[in-house]
Amino acid sequence: MVFACKSASTAPATPEPVSNAPMTKLDKTSQVGIKGNWQITNVTYPGSDYIKVNSFNLADSKCFVGSTWNFISNNNKGTMTLNSSSCTAFTSAITWYINKEGQFVLKILDEGLKSKKVKTGFVLGLRNQTESSFELIDKINVGNNATDVVYQFQRVN
Repeated sequence: MVFACKSASTAPATPEPVSNAPMTKLDKTSQVGIKGNWQITNVTYPGSDYIKVNSFNLADSKCFVGSTWNFISNNNKGTMTLNSSSCTAFTSAITWYINKEGQFVLKILDEGLKSKKVKTGFVLGLRNQTESSFELIDKINVGNNATDVVYQFQRVN
């Protein structure tokens, strides 16, 4: 069995400084399109039957299936909740934005911490955005090969 850790790049499995993501201009249209309540319906990557991925340094990627996410576009805040019965429950405030380069930048906030105190986060690609679905793409390193982890989101209401 091979294990891989979730990382924002092909570097070590730790959150990276979010200052590494260009924030020159925000993609307001994409951000408004993501506003609302969402659920992750699937997490896919090559070899998912025998490779474990620790997503966002929180839990096994399979624990994110069924998780609920709320995105507020006017202040770039929200929440995420892991609620799979076979995993440890987890809820956290988040901050996020989408830049013109198509990067989705996410910070998971520890309780009581403000976003400006959190210097690290995750940079993912955004693709296939529609009114009812979108995908976040993460790059991980498995055996020195870049692999995409795809988080498929579906609008809840």
